[in-house]
Amino acid sequence: MASGESKTAVVAAIIGNLVIAAGKFVAAAITGSSAMIAEGIHSVVDTGNGALLLLGIKQSARPADADHPFGHGKALYFWSLIVAMSIFGIGGGMSVYEGITHMQHPSPLENPTWNYAVLAFAFVVEATSFRVALREFNKARKGARPLEFIRSSKDPSLYTVVFEDAAALLGLVVAFAGVFFGHLFENPYFDGAASIVIGLILMGVAWLLAAETRGLLLGEGVDGELRQKLVEIIEADDAVVRVTDLLTMYMGPHDLLVNVGVEFRRGVHAETVHAAIHRIEERLRAEHPEIRRVYVEVESLPKDA
Repeated sequence: MASGESKTAVVAAIIGNLVIAAGKFVAAAITGSSAMIAEGIHSVVDTGNGALLLLGIKQSARPADADHPFGHGKALYFWSLIVAMSIFGIGGGMSVYEGITHMQHPSPLENPTWNYAVLAFAFVVEATSFRVALREFNKARKGARPLEFIRSSKDPSLYTVVFEDAAALLGLVVAFAGVFFGHLFENPYFDGAASIVIGLILMGVAWLLAAETRGLLLGEGVDGELRQKLVEIIEADDAVVRVTDLLTMYMGPHDLLVNVGVEFRRGVHAETVHAAIHRIEERLRAEHPEIRRVYVEVESLPKDA
C-alpha cells in the first residue's frame, strides 16, 4: 500500500480523536461518569498512537546509511509495537482500573444528557474517521479478503487505524449502554462495568496488533505462493538449472530482501553467468517492485562437471 494512503487514514484518525477526547473529558467532569472517563482516556491514547504511527512512517522512509545499510524500514514495525503496548497498558489498563475504582466507590450520575450529546457527537466523528480508514484499507487490499490481507500485509499502519476506529465505535456503544442503564435503573454499577468492558476491548485489540507486528519485527519472509512465483521467474532464465535456496525478508513495508542460491548450466562462461544474474535481478524487480535488493549466490558444480 502506498504510504500516502496510510498517512491519510492516520491523520484523519488523529484529528477526530483529538476533538472527541476534549468533549468526553468535559462530559465526564460534568456528569462524573466512569465510562466517559474511560472513553476520554481511549481517545487520548488513540491520538498519541496516531502520532507514533506518523513518526514510524516518516522514519521508515529514511534512506540507508553506514549504521543501517538495509535502511530504516523496520522503524514502522517498532512504533507499531509501541502503539500496541500503549493501547494495552495505558488505554486498557487505566480504563479497567477506573471501572473497578468506580464500582468500589460508586457515585450517581449527574446530568446524563451531556453524556448522550457527547457520545452522539463522538460516534459521528469516529464513524467518519472509520470510513476514511476503511476506504484506504479496501483500496490497499485490492479485492483480497480482509483477514487474509491483514495477515499478509507488511504495512501495519493502515490496519492499526482500522482496528482502533472499530474499537472506538464499539467502546462508544458500550459507554452509551453503561450510561443509559445506569440512569434508567439508577444504578452506578452499570457505568463502572462499562468502563471495565471498554478496557477489555482495548486489551483485545492491543493483543491482535502485537501478534501481527511481532512477526514483522522479527523478520518475515514472503508467503508460499509468492515464493513459488519468485522461483519460477528465476528458473525461467535459459542459463539456470534450478534454484537451490531462496531466503527472503521484509526490511520494511515496501522493502523486500531476496537472497537466492542458483545452479547454472554446465559449460557456461563467467560472462554468461554475470549477464544471467543481471537478467534475474531486472525480472524480479520488474514484476515485484517491492524487491529492493537481490543477492545471487552461484552454486558450485559437482566435481565431475
